[in-house]
Amino acid sequence: MALHQNLQQRQKSSCTCKSSCRRAVVRRPARCTRLNVAAGGKVYLDPVRKECAAFAPATVANLGPGFDWMGCAVQGGGDTVIAKVLPGRAGEVVIEAIQGDGGRLSLDPAKNCIGVAATETLKLMSGAVSCGVSLTLHKGLPLGSGMGSSAASAAAAAWAVNGIFGAPVPKDKLILAGLASEAAVSGYHADNVGPSLLGGFVLIRSCKPGEPVELLQLPFAAADRLHFVLVNPCFEAPTAEMRAVLPKEVPMKSMINNCCQGGALVAGILRGDVKLIGESLDRDVIIEPVRGPLIPGMLAVKEAAKAAGAYGCTISGAGPTAVAIVDDPEVGERVAAAMSGAFRSAGKLEVNTAQVVKLDTEGAKFV
Repeated sequence: MALHQNLQQRQKSSCTCKSSCRRAVVRRPARCTRLNVAAGGKVYLDPVRKECAAFAPATVANLGPGFDWMGCAVQGGGDTVIAKVLPGRAGEVVIEAIQGDGGRLSLDPAKNCIGVAATETLKLMSGAVSCGVSLTLHKGLPLGSGMGSSAASAAAAAWAVNGIFGAPVPKDKLILAGLASEAAVSGYHADNVGPSLLGGFVLIRSCKPGEPVELLQLPFAAADRLHFVLVNPCFEAPTAEMRAVLPKEVPMKSMINNCCQGGALVAGILRGDVKLIGESLDRDVIIEPVRGPLIPGMLAVKEAAKAAGAYGCTISGAGPTAVAIVDDPEVGERVAAAMSGAFRSAGKLEVNTAQVVKLDTEGAKFV
């Protein structure tokens, strides 16, 4: 499957906002990829490093009306993967250890998102690799949190494995490895893994199995003024279960509303309008109304956030994390306290984390 992301053609033909979206620009380290040719003429790709570690950030997907087509990366938490060379075990992927998961995740590479992402990354190399890789995952994000936990693991694994060979595969192409990983654990969607790899705001224009994937990075010039308040309660909301409650059909009026608010959300991003972003993500009438009641206290959390000064509040990803938008970190601290209090009083839930973070514009990186 080829990754199609040719923005120049669209700009020449029909795009009316030429400066509003750009192709992902990926800055990669200078690389020194080595090739060797075995008997019979088969080309093998040799590693240039014995070990490589990569970090990928948490993400906020959907952003209200942007269900399955909008997401962004945020600073703060994330997952780290260390990849090491396995000499003489060409193409083999082994998960050596996982830390921070409480023993819940499988070490079978075919059943774990990092194993799938690593395997698919090796397939994207320009030739067969001459070694295998072993992986160690350090979970910095809670499972089922709504902050792109599986996507961060997959993105970190793909970037770490890529780094062992001198990063020959660009980030935008690595989306394919992340998608295969996501499909194995939570569904074929790129609104988490796209931002976790690329950073910033990412719009998913096309993402269907068997068809080209097209992602648009949206420039955002007000990163210093945009603050996300993320409150994660002690409650797990598995993506598969939260997707199972979604309506198969929606009323025309609801569809029109979400199209309007989704358009306003994109406009807010392109204009650097923090208030418009917050107000737009607050007005989803299709997804949040059916998912919200499954998260104890969510309605009260939403109201508490706005009463404390947030421009808007919604569910991050599939939940249960709630996300609110502010333009002042001090206001953000008050909003975080109000949201935490609402989870405790209305939802009878303790809070794992309450943080005020900024947009992560880098995405996956070597550490």
